[in-house]
Amino acid sequence: METQRILMRSLAVVVFASVIWTITAGAGEKVRTCCEVVSNAKFTDPIIGFRLQNKSLPCLKAVVFETVRGEFCLDWRPRWVKEEVKKLLKSSKKQSLTSTPPPASSISKLTPVGGSSQSTDRS
Repeated sequence: METQRILMRSLAVVVFASVIWTITAGAGEKVRTCCEVVSNAKFTDPIIGFRLQNKSLPCLKAVVFETVRGEFCLDWRPRWVKEEVKKLLKSSKKQSLTSTPPPASSISKLTPVGGSSQSTDRS
């Protein structure tokens, strides 16, 4: 009987410590979802920034454009997406020397990060 009581107390301590560790380990970390679906649609929202996402299932290889409305997943292969990335890279290099704002983009139908899209490209 004493052994059961010790085991139950030990189990309670382990569970309590695990909960505390999980809560404190996640504090201050920014959680990012990945692009499981990408879009090829152009849009007109100004792009604030971007990031590249490598393929690591379930995440697809994608360019994630950041706008005031949020982040949007785009197929990395279309020419216009590559041109936008080049513009943003050139702009960021210029910004380090001067303070010019990033160029506006030209896109209309978007795939929000973690959202759905017309395209289901899984490459």
